[in-house]
Order: sequence, then C-alpha cells, then structure tokens
Amino acid sequence: MKKRIMVAMLSAVMVMSMALTACGSKEESPNEDTKSGAAEDSVDKGGGHKYGFTCMTMNNPFFTTIEGSIRKEVEANGDELITLDTKQDIATQIQQIEDMINQGIEVLFLCPVDSEGIAPALDMLKDADIPVVNFDTDVTDKDKVDTILVSNNEYAGQVVGEAMTERYPDGGKIAILDAPYAAACVQRVEGFMKGLGDAKDKFEIVSQQNGKGDTAESLPIAENIIQANSDLVGFFCINDPSALGAYSAVESAGLTDQVAVFGCDGSPDAKKSIEEGGMAGTGAQSPINIGKQCVEAANKIMAGEKVDKEIKVDTFLITKENVKDYGTDGWQ
Repeated sequence: MKKRIMVAMLSAVMVMSMALTACGSKEESPNEDTKSGAAEDSVDKGGGHKYGFTCMTMNNPFFTTIEGSIRKEVEANGDELITLDTKQDIATQIQQIEDMINQGIEVLFLCPVDSEGIAPALDMLKDADIPVVNFDTDVTDKDKVDTILVSNNEYAGQVVGEAMTERYPDGGKIAILDAPYAAACVQRVEGFMKGLGDAKDKFEIVSQQNGKGDTAESLPIAENIIQANSDLVGFFCINDPSALGAYSAVESAGLTDQVAVFGCDGSPDAKKSIEEGGMAGTGAQSPINIGKQCVEAANKIMAGEKVDKEIKVDTFLITKENVKDYGTDGWQ
C-alpha cells in the first residue's frame, strides 16, 4: 500500500523543540512505561494491519479514553496499535511519528501538539504514502491529512456561552482561560463568544490568559484574576482540567456562590464536580465515539473507499440538571 522512505528530519525536529503545550494536562504520564501499545513493547501479531496513535498527551483522560476506544476496535480485528506519549512536546511528536513510519504503520491517528508545528511530520507521512486520520484538533495544513474527525468544538463553546447568559442575564465580569496554539481550543472560545449573543455587550472580559489546559497551571492564574477582580462572575475554560483549577481558586476565595466556572470536555471529574454543586457546567463531547469513528474512517481509507474530509461529532451541555443522565464514573 505504501512506499518506505527514510526521511532525514533531525534538523527540522531540533528547530521545533520549543516548549509547546496543548489542551490536555502537561504532567508526565505515570503509565507511559506500562502502556501496552508502546513501540518498544509492541508485538507484531502477523497478518494484521498496523496503526499508529499520537496525541497531545497521554496524561489527559480524554485522550486515554480515545486511545482505548481505538485500541478496542483495532485489536478486535486482530490488528496492532502503536501508541507513544509526546508529553506535549512537538519535537518529540515529530520524532515519534518518524519512528512509527519506520516500524511500518499503515495509518496514523493524529492529534497534533501544535496545529502548525506538526507540518514536518505531515510531509514525512505524505512521502511514505501513509494516510492520516486527524482527530480532536485540526492541523493547519488540512490538505495533508485524509480526514479530520473532531468534536463540534465551536458548538461546545457556544452552549456554554448561552448558559452563561442565562445564568447572568444582566452580564458581568468574566475571564477566559484558553490555549491559543490548539485549533480546537480556539474554536471553543469563538463558540463561547458566539453563545453570548446579544448579551455580549453586557459582559466584560477582564482577562484572557493561556491556562495551558492544565489544572496546576490554571489554578494560580485564576487566583490572580480573582484577586484583581473581586466582582468577577464567571470563568470560561477551554477544557475541564483547566476549569477544575479555576474552580479550586474560586472555592479557596470563598466565592462559589458568586462565580460560575464552566469547562469543556464532559470528563468524569468535571461531571462529579457539577453533581456536587461545584462547576456550573461543561460543553461535553464523547471520546468513545470519536475513537470508534476514527477506526471506521481508517478502515474505509484502507479499503479505497471515500471518506468525508471533515467529520463532526456532536457536542452538548452538561449541567447539574442533566448530569445524572451521563453518569460520573466514566466518559460518554
């Protein structure tokens, strides 16, 4: 199906070795050495297909759930999945993709650490004639991937914006914790602003900062925002780990009755917080369905069938009123 070409990309990799992070937590994964799909531990089952998986970080439950969903579908067919943890470093991601190419993957499931910075790896994959199923976060150069399968990130932000206006019809001061290097996160912020609608002029965005999608990073940023704005009424965060950090800051300041914290993802931890009266809500997505649809798209590509260039997976709002419908023990 493909030609094998060794591409000398070391110099390009070194150029990209800046400290970039993404929508997930940036801490090291405690399970990286035991991950059954790690390249050094993977075993060629023989006769099956070989897939590669790379995302922003394997320390974010959202991504581990997608990987688990993909692995379940792949291994059910007797095929193999190689998974490597980038730890949110774009240079590492590029190098690992080259390693997977050399190991003979036939399709790559890709969520880029950096939407634009992943370009050298996309060139390698194109030269090696390896299809790319781009999930969760769009690459900048969309012509270099076969399909882009993402949650409707704009709508996830939009439903949160609508919920914010419903909660505070008279407006107020709000803050945004974003991650401007990841397309999915940018889309969520755009959707949030759209969701504010006609009430947009009633809200004052007193701060918009990069929370790096991480609880530990977002906590002190949120604390500083609260100290500077005692009359703050809300936080919009581009994912749930960031929102949980912001909520911790709100709780420590004794402002839980005043400040509403919204996130995006629909993670079990966020849903538990919502159920207990913590976070106000989350623009939720389904990593299980993302994984299943990724494999469906990959198999169609390998069979020579046509797939849509962009596949959107539904998103929706979870609040205290409906959280029991989704449960708090796992992802939807």
